[in-house]
Amino acid sequence: MPSVHSTHMESPSIFSLLRHGTTKKPSKTTASGGGLFRMFKLFPMLTTGCKMAALLGGLHRKPLLTDKATTVTLFGYRKGRLGLAVQENPHRAPLFVIELPMLTSSLHKEMSSDVLRIALETDTKTHKKKLLEEFVWAVYCNGRKMGYSIRRKNMSDDDDHVMKLLRGVSMGAGVLPGLSPEKDSGHDWELTYIRARFDRVVGSKDSESFYMINPDGASCQELSIFFLRVR
Repeated sequence: MPSVHSTHMESPSIFSLLRHGTTKKPSKTTASGGGLFRMFKLFPMLTTGCKMAALLGGLHRKPLLTDKATTVTLFGYRKGRLGLAVQENPHRAPLFVIELPMLTSSLHKEMSSDVLRIALETDTKTHKKKLLEEFVWAVYCNGRKMGYSIRRKNMSDDDDHVMKLLRGVSMGAGVLPGLSPEKDSGHDWELTYIRARFDRVVGSKDSESFYMINPDGASCQELSIFFLRVR
């Protein structure tokens, strides 16, 4: 696996995609926008066993649980690398899982800017695969190239552990117990996670964007994920 590093953005295609993403018109219902993202910023203060509520109360509960939004989870050990999983809904196995070339602690730092944009770019020579079926990805975070990652064909033990613990959870953030610490007493056994529902926008067969949905049902710009295939 490549080492964790970052450089300035090198891809004009990614730059264009991110710039286009910033022009996406916000929903008229964004008055309470940012509530979920602000909750995510509490990561460093959370401890094992502390899991924040999904904030799905009131009149918004029914539409949020019955719409067709995509579920995205960012997770990782506090001192480890960050994982990304995309699910059609929280009850199904992920259709895309990858370990990003950035530390979980880096995610916390990037959140301080109030905007988090993760972009994945693949360069392929085949026309047979769907976009999220590609394996090799260049990863960018807020305009900086972090390195390269390979999509997992099968989930790791940690991936499977997190998906099982969060099965049925639509939205939230917190800390989960890792796998048995008896395997390695020196390991970091706290898994932090962010899970939210995203508005999935398919630009073409080579471009998809995901925009986080706040608890009020409004799509927002604070957390966005982009996939781009360059031919």
